[in-house]
Amino acid sequence: MHMTPDENAGAPEDCGGCSLHDAFAAPAAMERRQFFRAAGLALASLGIIGLDAHPAQAMPIRALTALTGAGRGARNEKRYPVPAADSVAIDKDNSVIIARAGGKIYAFSLGCPHQNTALRWDADDHQFMCPKHKSHYRDDGTFIEGRATRDMDRLPIRREGAELVVDVDTVYQQDDNPSEWGAAFVPA
Repeated sequence: MHMTPDENAGAPEDCGGCSLHDAFAAPAAMERRQFFRAAGLALASLGIIGLDAHPAQAMPIRALTALTGAGRGARNEKRYPVPAADSVAIDKDNSVIIARAGGKIYAFSLGCPHQNTALRWDADDHQFMCPKHKSHYRDDGTFIEGRATRDMDRLPIRREGAELVVDVDTVYQQDDNPSEWGAAFVPA
């Protein structure tokens, strides 16, 4: 199809059959198959970035920020209040999860051990869940099912009065550091 000068307004003079030229030359109609493909890709993209239709419930979860850091020259330690009851709190800024369950308090890395996606807490099932590949973990961080191959990573934790002190630079992996991983909790 050859365009007249009026029809060609705004189109490049001669771009040798490029997509832009074709867009100006052809009617702007999208086939049904192309539409559904584009819509499917858009929905999949939303799911990948975490905007899915069924986000994990978060009733006993709360946002958390560190009270203070440790003094100069010390490890990168963060202080948090001791939870009064069984609950989960997430400090997104420091990628830390504080969980109180079964008479113990744990500090976990926020990232899933499979591909480091931020974990979510499902209060209805009392489980952590990875939204990317659907790995599930108990409230003590032990692996239940999914693509991950090990338990959630724990962080060293100690109690000083009414505060928890968490070393955010040290990570205990259940398969590489089994004794440290197993001991990384404080009594509630």
